[in-house]
Amino acid sequence: MKRCAVVFGLRSFLSMFLNTLTPKFYVALTGTSSLISGLILIFEWWYFRKYGTSFIEQVSVSHLRPLLGGVDSSSPSNSNTSNGEADSNRQSVSECKVWRNPLNLFRGAEYNRYTWVTGREPLTYYDMNLSAQDHQTFFTCDSDHLRPADAIMQKAWRERNPQARISAAHEALELEDCATAYILLAEEEATTIMEAERLFKQALKAGEGCYRRSQQLQHHGTQYEAQHRRDTNVLVYIKRRLAMCSRKLGRTREAVKMMRDLMKEFPLLSMFNIHENLLESLLELQNYADVQAVLAKYDDISLPKSATICYTAALLKARAVSDKFSPEAASRRGLSTAEMNAVEAIHRAVEFNPHVPKYLLEMKSLILPPEHILKRGDSEAIAYAFFHLQHWKRVEGALNLLHCTWEGTFRMIPYPLEKGHLFYPYPVCTETADRELLPTVFHEVSVYPKKELPFFILFTAGLCSFTAMLALLTHQFPELMGVFAKAFLSTLFAPLNFIMEKVESILPSSLWHQLTRI
Repeated sequence: MKRCAVVFGLRSFLSMFLNTLTPKFYVALTGTSSLISGLILIFEWWYFRKYGTSFIEQVSVSHLRPLLGGVDSSSPSNSNTSNGEADSNRQSVSECKVWRNPLNLFRGAEYNRYTWVTGREPLTYYDMNLSAQDHQTFFTCDSDHLRPADAIMQKAWRERNPQARISAAHEALELEDCATAYILLAEEEATTIMEAERLFKQALKAGEGCYRRSQQLQHHGTQYEAQHRRDTNVLVYIKRRLAMCSRKLGRTREAVKMMRDLMKEFPLLSMFNIHENLLESLLELQNYADVQAVLAKYDDISLPKSATICYTAALLKARAVSDKFSPEAASRRGLSTAEMNAVEAIHRAVEFNPHVPKYLLEMKSLILPPEHILKRGDSEAIAYAFFHLQHWKRVEGALNLLHCTWEGTFRMIPYPLEKGHLFYPYPVCTETADRELLPTVFHEVSVYPKKELPFFILFTAGLCSFTAMLALLTHQFPELMGVFAKAFLSTLFAPLNFIMEKVESILPSSLWHQLTRI
């Protein structure tokens, strides 16, 4: 009897609790749930757009999985990895290396002018920090402390404040004609290309003198060898920037001659990628035969590819057929051999960098290119399209052919991207690096392949919608929804009642009596 009284009392309590809940309680409950899930959804969406991953998923994988005894994803799952997989991983890492943009703009004459007009910073801190590291690598050496002007410039390249760098360059020039001081002033203080060219010519005069002296002493020891290496880098940089000044000022033939002479004089310095400057200048002159000759030399399987090489090769193939190309006629009669070669070249270029076509077809707005680029990334696509869009427009029908054929590339690439078609698989690290290189404040980084929405975003979106609908229905039909809520809670507590009955039938009467007294 006592046991039956306890069960009956529990049921009476649950029934009384459910009957005391008013419709306002249900409205408040569902409305609060909808608000909380909506806030979670907004935060998850913002975090996904900014960092490309789900915050809840990242926290659960990084912090909760180790606590629950999960396997660390960074540990190798198989110690007997094949040689092919290892080579593929090494290639993926090398393709995620950040490279100096061979066509980078002048910071004072171009980037700063953009800032003055728009109030926006075109360069990120990460990009400028990489440039500072490049300058220290190319323009300094261990023996700089022996020459006062070089010692000042060694500190200047490390300065974060632009005005402090410029002041240090002027201080170095008061001591002697210092080539690197002229370089810094030409890059950062000059407000026009003509002024930058004048300073680079002064730098060339000082740099050639230092180069000749260090060339005679380079075999006298490691210190002199390091000096000569530094003076060589300085001279090559000055001549390349002078050629770029000539190109920007409309003296394109002069720029081509300077680039050819530079490549002949220093054939081993491929790190500056001067051939990409040469290709752009030759395209401006519409000297397509010389462009093909340069491509034949540099579009080699043993050399690292670039968007400039791949898309320039595609442009030359498209030029042969684009003026007469018609998608309707091609669908009726099929593609000719020349058209097939052009389409294959476009597919090859798009597979290498799938971000470029949207900029060439003006489906996405361009921004100023960064000082560093990531091969196959959005930063490289911007840098290529910024300088080469005019060359595609100049070839009649080339953009129409690109528009009709570029999306066909993705039908040939396996998905997921476990392997490529003509190149190594598209690296997964490009989005992270591009977000560091590009100003995401006013530029939406292009992502390939498009990431599917994480589960937690979909879950919170569904939860927010469901609870919002419940709140609306409860507000509009309080009586009916109250009945449904009571029925739902009664059903929810039914297993508890069942368990209580089973426990009551199993436990001895004396023990149950003691528990009820507690």
